Amino acid sequence: MRFPALRPFFVATPFLLALTLFAQDTRTVTEPHIPAACVTLQARIAAVHGVIPVADEQSLDTARIQNAIDNCAPGKAVVLRNNGARNVFLIGPINLRSNVTLFVAAKTALVASRNPRVFDVAPGSCGILATHFGPGCKPLITADNVENSGIMGAGSIDGRGGATLLGQNVTWWQLAHAAKVKDESQHVFRLVTVTHARNFTMYDITLRNSPATHVGVADTDGFTAWGVKIMTPGTARNTDGIDPHSSRNITIEHCFIHAGDDDVAVGSSHGEPASNISILHNHFYSGHGMSIGSPTSGGINHMLVDDLTIDGAQNGIRIKSDPSRGGFVHDIAYRNVCIRTSPTRWSSRRTTLRTPAICCPSTPASR
Repeated sequence: MRFPALRPFFVATPFLLALTLFAQDTRTVTEPHIPAACVTLQARIAAVHGVIPVADEQSLDTARIQNAIDNCAPGKAVVLRNNGARNVFLIGPINLRSNVTLFVAAKTALVASRNPRVFDVAPGSCGILATHFGPGCKPLITADNVENSGIMGAGSIDGRGGATLLGQNVTWWQLAHAAKVKDESQHVFRLVTVTHARNFTMYDITLRNSPATHVGVADTDGFTAWGVKIMTPGTARNTDGIDPHSSRNITIEHCFIHAGDDDVAVGSSHGEPASNISILHNHFYSGHGMSIGSPTSGGINHMLVDDLTIDGAQNGIRIKSDPSRGGFVHDIAYRNVCIRTSPTRWSSRRTTLRTPAICCPSTPASR
């Protein structure tokens, strides 16, 4: 069902087709393919009933995975695979390289360490509350200044946001809730950050329980998330699904997102617009729905949202900003959006616009 026009973000119906011809990713995006392996690493840790034994919590696989990535031939993949009951790779921060794909096989989990010290930007900076905003933790996976890189596979990447930190009696998510109460900043890590990249691809992977945003994309030209599943409780504060920021040629397609904040949020910084964005054939569940903003100071333009089901999110469609960091948002099209059991259908600048219930056919929780 199409929504009624909400100016200035929509054009009249006769011009909708013409708009959507260019209000999207300028690339031709098809289902990604999986590269051949340069090396296959086997898991060493067995998670019994999903729990990593305490004795294995210091047995990190960071160095051997990083070494494999650094020495992989261009155009190939580092494959992580279970070895019978041994199905977990336990890591701290790793960095992806150009022309190399990280592939997590089915029945295999890449799992974040519970030790905040391995994520420190400065000594003691991660896993704390602070009065200043800014990065205190390195992301679990960083893709910075890379080309033709990606993360693929039917396995999972787990940030363990609800697990107690080593040496502390608090979880990552509890830090986030305490920060809200105290009006402070939680220094916790993102699961994946992609910055200054070209043609980065995420395919078929499941992301779970990030302490903060699952996938942050910034200053990037060419990003594809295809068949990605994000599975995190709606109560986990600030756990956005996928956030493209000041980036171009973005496609998010066939994804299933359960999050604790924006399922997808498109934003921009001053002088750096977000443009040519396609958000197609997706399902959102818990979270704050499909958002633009709140920072839009660089402008956002030529974005198409088509065939989106939002089922049970706190919000439906949001365009959020304020005078201190607002910018020009134009040539945005929404088509075939279904919203069910969401208390807020539309919101813009803190003003809620209610519509009659918009019913959707029953949809699965994941693919």
